[in-house]
Amino acid sequence: MPKFRPEALRQIGYELFEASGCSTEDAGTVVDHLVESNLFGHDSHGAIRFYEYVHHVREGRFQPRAAPRIVQETPCTAVVDGGGAMGQVGATFAARLAIRKAREHGTGTVALRNTSHVGRAGAYPLMAAREGMMGLAFVNAGKLGYQIAPFGGIDGRLSTNPIAFAAPRRDTDPILVDMTTSVVAEGKIRLAINQGKPVPEGWIIDHEGRPATDPNAFAAALPGAILPMGGVVAHKGYGLSFVVELLAGTLSGQGCAAGERTMQSNGVLLTVYRIEHFADLNAYYEEVEGLIRHVQSSRLAPGFREILTPGEPEFRTARRREQEGIEVDDTTWSRICDEARALGLEPAKWNV
Repeated sequence: MPKFRPEALRQIGYELFEASGCSTEDAGTVVDHLVESNLFGHDSHGAIRFYEYVHHVREGRFQPRAAPRIVQETPCTAVVDGGGAMGQVGATFAARLAIRKAREHGTGTVALRNTSHVGRAGAYPLMAAREGMMGLAFVNAGKLGYQIAPFGGIDGRLSTNPIAFAAPRRDTDPILVDMTTSVVAEGKIRLAINQGKPVPEGWIIDHEGRPATDPNAFAAALPGAILPMGGVVAHKGYGLSFVVELLAGTLSGQGCAAGERTMQSNGVLLTVYRIEHFADLNAYYEEVEGLIRHVQSSRLAPGFREILTPGEPEFRTARRREQEGIEVDDTTWSRICDEARALGLEPAKWNV
C-alpha cells in the first residue's frame, strides 16, 4: 500500500486533471479538495476519486473546461448553474458567492445545480468558518435514488444526502459537522471493496433485506442498500434525508431522488451567516467557548480519555497525516495508474 507526502499526492493529481483537460486553476481546486479529504481522514472522498473523476471526464460526463454562471440572483440569494463543471469548481464558486453576499447583507444563500460530484460537503461551510462566518450545506444527488433504504423498506430509494455545518472559534480550529443522513457514505462502502475489508454490522443490508458485512452485497448484480442513520430510531435519519432532498433538490432545480442509477450532478443549497449581523462577535465567541467548557466537564464514559468537539478528530488527523503521509490502497493506486496511462502519462516517473 503506497504512502504519499500530501504535496506529492497533490502533484500527481494536478498532472492527472490537467492532462484530462482541466485548467491549472480548476485542477488545483479539485485536487486540493480531494487531498484535504484524505488529510481529514475522509478517504472515501479523497484520492479514490482521482480515477473516478478522470474516467468520467474521458466519458464526457464531466466537462473540464465548463464555467459556473449565475442564472438567478437577489441581494441575499442566487441560483448557480455549473455548466457541467467539475463539482468542486462549481461548489467553490457557489460558496465564495454566498460568503460575499453574507459579508455584505448578513446572509447569503446559493443553490447550485449541474456541476457533477461536489465531494466532501463539509469543505464548503468550512470555507465560511475560515472567513469568520457560519456555513450550512445540504447536498442531494439529484434524481439518483438507489443507495439508501427508506425507513421500513429494504430497497434503495434515496441517496446519502449529507448535511454539513461549520462555525468559527477564536484562535483555534472551527467547529465542523459533516454527516450523511445514512449510516455511512457510499464512498466508504466503495473503499471497503477496494481494500477487501468487511464493513461493520448495521451499515448495509443485502438484496433480501438481511444484515450484511460483505461490502460486495451492496454492489451486487441484485444490489443491497445502505441503512438510514439512526439504528432503532432510523426514522430520524430518513426524515432528515427528506429535508435534504427538498432543500437541495427542489431549490437548486437538480431534482429529487427518482430511481436513476447514474448521478448527473449533486444539488446543493449553501447558506452563510455573518455573525455580526445577528450578535456581538465577542459575545458569540464567549458563548461558543462556554458551551465547549460545559460539554467537556462531563464525566467520561468507559473507554474514553477525553470529549472532543465536532471536527476535532478531523483536524487532529490532518496534522498527523501531514507529517506521516497519506496511504492509498493498492486497488485505488492501480486504477489511478490505469487512468494516467489512458491520458498518456507515465506513472513510473512518480517514483512510488
